[in-house]
Amino acid sequence: MILITGGLGFIGTHTTRALLDLGESCVLVQRRPAEVPETFAAEAGERLFVERADVSDERALLEIGDRHKITGIMHLAGSMPWPPGAHEPIEHTELALRSLLNLFRAARDWQVRRLGLASTIGVYAGITADGPLGEDLPLTMSAPHVIPRFKKIGELLAGHLEEVAGVEAVNYRIGGIWGPLGHNPDPFFPAPQLVHAAARGTEPDLSALVGEVRAGNGIDVCYVKDCGRALALLQTAGRLRHRTYNVASGRITTNGELAAAIREHVPDARVDLPEGRTPGAVDNPLDITRLREDTGFEPAYDTRRAVAEYVDWLRAGHER
Repeated sequence: MILITGGLGFIGTHTTRALLDLGESCVLVQRRPAEVPETFAAEAGERLFVERADVSDERALLEIGDRHKITGIMHLAGSMPWPPGAHEPIEHTELALRSLLNLFRAARDWQVRRLGLASTIGVYAGITADGPLGEDLPLTMSAPHVIPRFKKIGELLAGHLEEVAGVEAVNYRIGGIWGPLGHNPDPFFPAPQLVHAAARGTEPDLSALVGEVRAGNGIDVCYVKDCGRALALLQTAGRLRHRTYNVASGRITTNGELAAAIREHVPDARVDLPEGRTPGAVDNPLDITRLREDTGFEPAYDTRRAVAEYVDWLRAGHER
């Protein structure tokens, strides 16, 4: 049985679905009260359980192991001071680090097979490289945002604790993710804003994006169902040869490609973007060779299929 923090979140929901489809059972840990979604109704109470606990509370977390036989842990909730300003800064930092350390305590005490830790594409910020970004590239000591800053800290702590505590810890560097249940607006790429506007017949609002939006600009984005399946495969693989994996599509999706796919599915969509590419824009894809070799993963969604499914999902009455 796999324990998943953030298991009812954006990526967590799709990862849980993928694990269930692989025959696993799951315990989803939520800090706030939560009900099992209808999509999991068939497995609820048999192969899927929801537990309310704050992972910064060691006792509450460890008590879950008294009720369920936990064999693996996936930490998809953020061990970081988030949202900013929610607590006194030093206290907030302490809570974030305590959550991560408690999961290592649980993994050690329950003798779980693998502790998977969600990291981010943001750890590569500041790296200048030709071609895809591989996991062995040396990272800078700085970070432009609190999320990659604490993910770097988490990766370093995981490496140390794996050595001294005997817990297999694996870092999952997740790329740009989009699709059903996702965030809208997104500050880093326009896919959610463009798809939502097309589904509702409105003008897209791209004001929340960081930087200029041009047709030639792109980023390595991965449809969330592919992301969830990749994470599930990594968590259940019999043997992993590495301790860090990129989780992405392995290719750049340009804004122009996205707009063309939207227009094909929604001919009257207002997705006209300025042509060209912003000078100096960085658009390195993530190298997913490790992921492919150790799990057999291949993305199932190209841009056209992802857009069509996402638009239809929103038109069916879903807000996100």
